[in-house]
Amino acid sequence: MNAHRGSAVLSSTTLKVQPLPTALNENNRLRLFSGSANTVLSQEVARYLGMDLGPMIRKGFADGELYIQIQESIRGCDVYLIQPCCHPVNDNLMELLIMVDACRRASARQVTAVIPYYGYARADRKTAGRESITAKLVANLITQSGANRVLAMDLHSAQIQGYFDIPLDHVYGSPVILDYLKSKNLEDIVVVSPDVGGVARARAFAKKLNDAPLAIIDKRRQAHNVAEVMNVIGDVRGKTAVLVDDMIDTGGTIAAGAKLLREEGASQVYACATHAVFSPPAVERLSSGVFEEVIVTNTIPIPERDRFPQLVVLSVANLLGETIWRIHDDSSVSSMFR
Repeated sequence: MNAHRGSAVLSSTTLKVQPLPTALNENNRLRLFSGSANTVLSQEVARYLGMDLGPMIRKGFADGELYIQIQESIRGCDVYLIQPCCHPVNDNLMELLIMVDACRRASARQVTAVIPYYGYARADRKTAGRESITAKLVANLITQSGANRVLAMDLHSAQIQGYFDIPLDHVYGSPVILDYLKSKNLEDIVVVSPDVGGVARARAFAKKLNDAPLAIIDKRRQAHNVAEVMNVIGDVRGKTAVLVDDMIDTGGTIAAGAKLLREEGASQVYACATHAVFSPPAVERLSSGVFEEVIVTNTIPIPERDRFPQLVVLSVANLLGETIWRIHDDSSVSSMFR
């Protein structure tokens, strides 16, 4: 597999991909549209499917309101709308809702919201009085806007699937990251969860890395985006530590965890995450020299100013494209990950 530091690559050899029909673009029931949040990823998905993105007008009024109009007939079609809810989160979420509404009013047979990054997912339960559960609120908004189905990647917590009253297909970016790690032929790997809440994710990741041993970083969070690392549970001395998480936001948790792993004797530290949120000062923390590589996917676009030498960006376009085709073809999605 070809990998390029700081740029996207297209590969996922562990996916069980079935051959696509040669005349897929002649299937007049499948339509693919992109919001403005990640047009590069949408174009890569369209290229995998052998079709073009549908034409759409997107305008902004002087007061910030959005106007969207579909520029071709989609009556009776299965429409897939690709739009991650990344920064600016509120604008991108509202754009998705308006796109869904436009497609419903254009008499689409079925509308699927393809959300590579599901925003507002971290508030998924009440941990104190008078809190909002925004993960459920966003699920309600998407459903009420008229979506028939949702395709999401690496939700912050699995329970969010239950917040939807419509079908939801949950796929994972781990096969793409695992492919890359295996291509590096790393030795003496230990998979590390940056917190107790991510143990299930790290355990599943370790199992696919030839049942690599597991370690856990015990930390106590004092405030949002502020983490205090306490100690490491497990043996990392002399090993290649692979930190696994679903997202990297400000990078505080994962950078502090990497420093602790170094102090505990880890010979190398790699960071792996599906979603590169990269809110300041993430880039400074991640490029400080504690990581050999920071491996992420392109569910969220990463501007040039946020790229650094240790960054490796892997594309999930093939994975999303294959999933879209299987949903459209009424084929199994889960079999891709077995």
